[in-house]
Amino acid sequence: MATMRSYQITEFGGAVSEAIIEVPEPHGTEVLIKVTHAGVCHSDLHIADGYYDLGAGAKLTLGDRGINLPHTMGHEVLGTVVKAGPDAAEAPIGATRLVHPWIGCMDCSECQRGRENHCMKAQSVGVFRPGGYAEYMLVPHPKFLVDADGIDPAVATPYACSGVTVYSALKKALPVGDDEWLVIMGCGGLGLGAVTIAKALGVKNVVSCDIDDAKLQAARDSGAAATVNLKAADAQEQLRSVTGGGPRAVVDTVGAETTSAFGIASLVKGGRYVIVGLFGGELRVPLPSLPLRAISILGSYTGNLAELKELIQLVKDGKVKPIPVATRPLAEVGGTLDDLRDGKIVGRVVLTN
Repeated sequence: MATMRSYQITEFGGAVSEAIIEVPEPHGTEVLIKVTHAGVCHSDLHIADGYYDLGAGAKLTLGDRGINLPHTMGHEVLGTVVKAGPDAAEAPIGATRLVHPWIGCMDCSECQRGRENHCMKAQSVGVFRPGGYAEYMLVPHPKFLVDADGIDPAVATPYACSGVTVYSALKKALPVGDDEWLVIMGCGGLGLGAVTIAKALGVKNVVSCDIDDAKLQAARDSGAAATVNLKAADAQEQLRSVTGGGPRAVVDTVGAETTSAFGIASLVKGGRYVIVGLFGGELRVPLPSLPLRAISILGSYTGNLAELKELIQLVKDGKVKPIPVATRPLAEVGGTLDDLRDGKIVGRVVLTN
């Protein structure tokens, strides 16, 4: 039996370690991918730690959510289709494809409606099933393979998570009129992607907020019309001045108590706050303020297959400006996760085999 390298977590809170395991064999509709590129995402830190912070000392334990150890992470994956099960005749053997990772049971009503990212029996690649921090990976059906030909593979890979996540969130935040403003909280990989994709969707006025001047500069380079450093004592006043009273919508790619409070407080009447970040904590909002201000608070989880295909088409059409992407060897996954945790990465890192 052929073997491969895989980089796994064997205990929550522990380091990533190399393992030599068997190359999986595709059955049924499964497709075997030889991984060439795997993006490193902040969500991997939560998976490696084994919990989400719910605030007030409470945690959502990922072991209780169904993540079993040892586990191979990596949900932003691009690679070559090398083999298929007997029921996957349409698999494009030999082709390079981007993997849509947000897979469900494929049978429930949400999956049938094309909202597999809302499935209650999620089978997401790199989360609930082995992911792309390995030489090979199984995908349950060829329909989850997306043609990204013509796009730099390193640039295309993060669109499977950071890209489609903010694309889906932006669709919920729109419309934002030409005389209105959209605020993006955070200038990490998601936040920079949100700026470029918002511009591709026709949003004229984008403000990026962060605490890191280097990342704020990256947001300006990506197309943000203005930036606000949240460390400033008058940050809220700066934002009101820039936006002429407040934004129509906020997309929070951080999801911390501070960013949620800031973003919600900034909205104009009838505004929309969309949260995708998972940093953690609690949300405290005076209930009468919701109807009195007529604001909406929406959670957005990743994106669906149709949205990923829409995004990739925008990229192919030249409408989405690439964000900074660096590449490193797959063997450096542990150090890369450490750098991500320490805030040392601007944009995105993609591991290569």
